[in-house]
Amino acid sequence: MSRIAIMGSGAWGTAIAISLARRGGHEITLWSYAADVADTMRDRRENTAFLPGFRLAESIRVTDRAAEALDGAQIVVSVTPSEFIRASFRSFAPHLNASQLLVSATKGIEDRTYLRMSEVIDEVLAQNGLHLRCGVLSGPSFAQEVAAGAPTAITIASTDSELASRVQREVSSNSLRLYTNDDVIGVELGGSLKNVIAIAAGIVTGLGLGYNSNAALITRGIAEITRLAIACGGRRETLAGLSGLGDLVLTCTGSLSRNRAVGQELGKGRDLEAILAGLGGQVAEGVRTTSAAVGLARRHGVEMPIAEQMEAILMHGKSPQRAIEELMVRPSRDE
Repeated sequence: MSRIAIMGSGAWGTAIAISLARRGGHEITLWSYAADVADTMRDRRENTAFLPGFRLAESIRVTDRAAEALDGAQIVVSVTPSEFIRASFRSFAPHLNASQLLVSATKGIEDRTYLRMSEVIDEVLAQNGLHLRCGVLSGPSFAQEVAAGAPTAITIASTDSELASRVQREVSSNSLRLYTNDDVIGVELGGSLKNVIAIAAGIVTGLGLGYNSNAALITRGIAEITRLAIACGGRRETLAGLSGLGDLVLTCTGSLSRNRAVGQELGKGRDLEAILAGLGGQVAEGVRTTSAAVGLARRHGVEMPIAEQMEAILMHGKSPQRAIEELMVRPSRDE
């Protein structure tokens, strides 16, 4: 039995808690930044704000106090939105210790620094004189389906094989299967960059361009992601796996994808600010990741035409129709 702290009560964090409780054999604490969300989950045993319709087992302890969640935890799962990772770990640091295992389950790239989430966490902890063994959890996984117990396969990546094996044992269940991988860079970038391509896939759908266009978009999208991941030190084969192609296909085609939904509404001509306001507090990580992805690509001299067009749409108000047209008239090249 392990004591596991899940730091973040969004849909994904809540789904992980539900999956672990259904598996059994652990003491689980779910931490929420918002006291009112924590109160509601304790009272109703349901996360009505971010994952309605799924009961929280009585064995899941809910708190809005980080110190309480982290006290005695052996495994710490970080599921905080990417824009809050740095600030969150500054507040977590006084309550962490070197004996704990850390699992980052947030998909994103930090603005301006272009750091992956595990790098942000490592940097903050180092500034506080700490070093925790860390792994990254990623792969094709809609929170609603994981909470419902639908068969799902994801990846735990770490250069620490002992950590990866332990997380695999502790988290895997009859409905959630974990594969280990030591390519942290490839796994993190695959999980982050697919959200950018998913916005583009949504735009294709919103414009009514059809299946041919979407297939082309997904295929060229994985090519972009792979180029950048390799330039950053990742492996090509990782991007052909669960945390690369698997996650990309899910997010580009699934109706539960928030990033795809944002793109679809953009394709229909809606304003981005209004679309994001309509998410009800949920996060479409691809919106924030796009500029960072383009910046990271420029740093490494990697061409990412789809991501660049998404940045022009999201940050500069470019017409989605014009962006797609410009992608189609780019100079011809070999595949």
